[in-house]
Amino acid sequence: MGEADGQISGKERSFVTQKVTKSLILEWKLLFSLAAIFATIFYLQFFTDISLTSYSANNGPWSGLANHCANAQPISGSEILHRQEKLAKLLYDYGASAYVAEPGANTQYFGNISEASWHLSERPLLLMISPTLEGGTVSAKITIITPAFEEARARLLSVPGINVAYVSWAEDEDPFTIALHALSTADGLIYVDGMMRNFIVDGLQKAAPGVRVLTAPPEITQLRERKSPAELDLLKCANEVTVLSIRAVQAQMYIGIGESEVRAMVDEALAAAGLADRWALVLFGENAALPHGSGTDRVLGKTDFILIDAGGVLLGYHSDVTRTFMLRDSFIPPEHTTIWFDVQRAQTLAHAVAREGVNTSAVDKVARDWLDGRGYQGYFTHRLGHGIGLEDHEAPYLRGGSDDMIRTGHAFSNEPGVYIEGKVGVRLEDCFYINEAGEPVFLTQGVGGQARDPLCP
Repeated sequence: MGEADGQISGKERSFVTQKVTKSLILEWKLLFSLAAIFATIFYLQFFTDISLTSYSANNGPWSGLANHCANAQPISGSEILHRQEKLAKLLYDYGASAYVAEPGANTQYFGNISEASWHLSERPLLLMISPTLEGGTVSAKITIITPAFEEARARLLSVPGINVAYVSWAEDEDPFTIALHALSTADGLIYVDGMMRNFIVDGLQKAAPGVRVLTAPPEITQLRERKSPAELDLLKCANEVTVLSIRAVQAQMYIGIGESEVRAMVDEALAAAGLADRWALVLFGENAALPHGSGTDRVLGKTDFILIDAGGVLLGYHSDVTRTFMLRDSFIPPEHTTIWFDVQRAQTLAHAVAREGVNTSAVDKVARDWLDGRGYQGYFTHRLGHGIGLEDHEAPYLRGGSDDMIRTGHAFSNEPGVYIEGKVGVRLEDCFYINEAGEPVFLTQGVGGQARDPLCP
């Protein structure tokens, strides 16, 4: 058959062959390109997932802690004004011209001036609260004595008060003479905060020899001891989230981890929870036999208990929680487990008797008698507890020899322990308060209260 009859010429055949070949090459190139694209997508997705998983593992354990105290409210200005009025009435009843304090827990309580907002130096800043009588009503006059070059900063402290005056002193002036001049007194009585530095007390006394400068009486210091509902809300949240932080850290621990690694995790967890001024003791095994030991950075063994004592500050109010616990793959000696449950029982018994009207020494005695009866004489080496609030340790205290009576609004730690040097230390600590019915309630009750067993802190 000829070309006219449909046969393909050699030239045409060559052209078709070239076209087919080029088409196949293009198709193969397309397939390879698509394969490369899909491989790239898979590669990126795979390694991105690994990266995200790694990031989540490093941050996920603490991710829920921030929400727990997210709605916490600071103490209102109106509550601070009420505190000032109560103090002014006491001062008036005692015939005192003023109460004087420098930045610390008491100025925070009466004037919203914390030591964190104004650090102490050789140049004193003083809060002075004076009683004034007008129309038969006693009210509080607030005076801030400030270095002149710091007056603008002092005015930023937002001190609540109906009648607040700022009085400055220059570098070539005596601040104590300025302070007494502001009080318009050359005689009479001035109470100073019990934590006032000596050079300030001496300076006030020398500036007016006719003035009696005395440490504030217990009735004034006790104003801080009984917590308001707003204070208790902050204490509850701070202590609850500290327990949650310890539990979150436990979930990340393993046999062979070091004490310093766990300390870092506790700090990260408390920071994620929103607490300031964080601290933590982390002690493994026999290191926990020193109640406030610094540890040796030893690694965790299978037979070791873990003791974590930790806390921080939420809007001025402290947490303080201790847990002694184990991991799921730990093998704790039975005699150490027995100690744990004996300490827990001591905490439970003490909690049950801590009611309004009970002497604080009686609460300590209940826990101590139980542990002594279980054969741990001499191994419970510290008081049972301390007050807690704007300070981590404050009055009143649960200790032998105390004459203090428990009142509604009081808040304490309850922390029995057994410490056998070279072997083991067990301490369990929860703070509690006395409600309006005069009954004890753990500040950690919202997250379960005291530890249930060595596996469940």
